[in-house]
Amino acid sequence: MVATAPATNHKETGMQTETQAPHERHESKTGGSSIHVERTYPHARAKVWRALAEPALLSKWLMAAEGYAPVVGTKFVLRPIDGKAKGWRGFVECVVLAVDDGRMLQFSWEGDAGKVQTVTFTLFDDVATGGTRLVLDHDGFHGPGGFVLAKLVLAPGWRNKILVRLADALASL
Repeated sequence: MVATAPATNHKETGMQTETQAPHERHESKTGGSSIHVERTYPHARAKVWRALAEPALLSKWLMAAEGYAPVVGTKFVLRPIDGKAKGWRGFVECVVLAVDDGRMLQFSWEGDAGKVQTVTFTLFDDVATGGTRLVLDHDGFHGPGGFVLAKLVLAPGWRNKILVRLADALASL
């Protein structure tokens, strides 16, 4: 069964369309704060999936991926592409939790020791544009510090940096 995403409002941002839920979700499925971003890319779902599934392509837009494979149980490490890490330990430990080939990738995200979140990418065909709608959910931020990390640090990074780099990586394929 394929999950469907809620109705969204679209905003053009260059090569991609950003969509935001009418009411941004602040509570994660597991309690605490969450990040929810939707983007529509003018590319076939298979192409977007390649950027998620192929280690060399993932390393171009997310972070340098060491040991990554889209296989449940795979442990891998993400490091900043530019090698710079200010204000954190400089790497993210991850484990692939779920894969629905061509549709969904989910992995754990431990940027600070003992503080584990979940990142889920879900892909949908966008009939209106002929492209692909990517839904990102980064869940599991707890307490006031988790709220600040989610809303003031990581959410802007996903929206304004990482998913923009994904658009650039897709355009170069």
